[in-house]
Amino acid sequence: MAGRAALEALEVLEASLAELGVVLRGTCEGFDPLREQADRSLDGLAGVARLEAGTAALKVHLAAGYAEAAKAVAARAMVPCGAMAQEASMVAEVAGVLTIGARAAGVLLEQSQVLADVLPLTLAGLQDGSLSWAHAKAMVEETATLDRAGAAALEAHFLGPEAPGPARGCAGPGELVPHRFRHKARIWRERHHPESLEKRHARSVAERRVEHRPDMDGMAWFHAYLPADTASAMWNRTTALARGLQGPDESRTLPQLCADIFADAVLSNGQDGQHGQSPGMVAEVRTPHAEVLVTVPVFSLMGLTDEPAMLDGYGPIPASMARKLVADGAGSFYRVLVDPRDGAPLEIGRTSYRVTKAIRRWLRLRDGKCPFPGCSNNSLDNEADHLLAWHHGGTTGISNLGQPCRKHHRLRHTSGWTPTPATKHEPPGWISPSGRRYKSEHQDWEPPHWPETLRDAVGGYPDLVHLGLSPGEDALEQILYSRG
Repeated sequence: MAGRAALEALEVLEASLAELGVVLRGTCEGFDPLREQADRSLDGLAGVARLEAGTAALKVHLAAGYAEAAKAVAARAMVPCGAMAQEASMVAEVAGVLTIGARAAGVLLEQSQVLADVLPLTLAGLQDGSLSWAHAKAMVEETATLDRAGAAALEAHFLGPEAPGPARGCAGPGELVPHRFRHKARIWRERHHPESLEKRHARSVAERRVEHRPDMDGMAWFHAYLPADTASAMWNRTTALARGLQGPDESRTLPQLCADIFADAVLSNGQDGQHGQSPGMVAEVRTPHAEVLVTVPVFSLMGLTDEPAMLDGYGPIPASMARKLVADGAGSFYRVLVDPRDGAPLEIGRTSYRVTKAIRRWLRLRDGKCPFPGCSNNSLDNEADHLLAWHHGGTTGISNLGQPCRKHHRLRHTSGWTPTPATKHEPPGWISPSGRRYKSEHQDWEPPHWPETLRDAVGGYPDLVHLGLSPGEDALEQILYSRG
């Protein structure tokens, strides 16, 4: 045994000497120790993230295992206490062991039991480090109102071994920052919820309200729970007004301007300049045109189905809301039709012929937001940017354009971050200064629902030829406008 141990120690020593030799030779050949330190630190951070995910998975197993055992022990002992008292006792025990509050302990027990019993793929991803605890929590919360079948379908869509990459937007949900993964999961949930969005929205409209919450340093929050089209219109108008006020003589930042405009609109009762702002501040500014895209399945717009539409920057909205926006001619909302065969955008309006506007709208449809990893900026003034510069031979086509927000546009031109090529349907990815590659999200287009009467008439899901229509972008126009 001693001889074997000595041989193993010698092998370790030889390996260490070999590694040292590589380092020394690299130093002689221009080896950069700072670059090596940076790369090792980034690799270490990635490793720590995987360890944290594995530790979270272990905590889930232990918490779920404790809950199962505690219930069995209580049942065996025939302790005369109700289910609520037993649950409270378990929560108190976990809270004491982890030195956390009872509310946090209760949430941990509930989430752990859901992951262990209902979401096995999510727990497996957490255990192997491909998902973080934040991703797992998002999955638990987005499946909370679904039955087991619905939760399994949502989980399989994103995590199943045969789930198609294009539908998820990236090679895996773990490549999305958690809040972007939650956004995608919520969109899928809204599209596939067993209860229609129309019914759920009708209930929620009755719960609209405003809330006030005090904060530190003499500040407070003022929240409003409103229908999505109303809230989006308010946000875009406020932002557009704030943009119009910016200039060399304006010291306030964009968020400060937005806050002042909002407060003035609520408090002034139509009298400009009554509450701490410059007199006539809003009246002197011509409101810029705030354009919001509403992507509507063509049969939903025609009233043949109630399939949700997509509101730019928000997600699914009820078909009735989309029809109202289009029918009322709301100036800030611009209709986009989608192909009933695959759900991809087909055309943008009927009267838009200017190439520059069309390209900008295609960029917004293709990317959905700033394409930089983790960025959620869907602001109306994201900037069209040539991936290959014009003076280097780049063209002004959709495949050579991105639409980064101002922050990441500056980052691209002032640091080593470089966009990768794009396509007509996929936004550019990014290469960091360290050489690591990061993918951008893709839109999750889905084939729209065909009306049952039309589907039954042609024996399945027809193509445009079955409908007697000429192929191409004018086909849906024939469907839509032939009905007046």
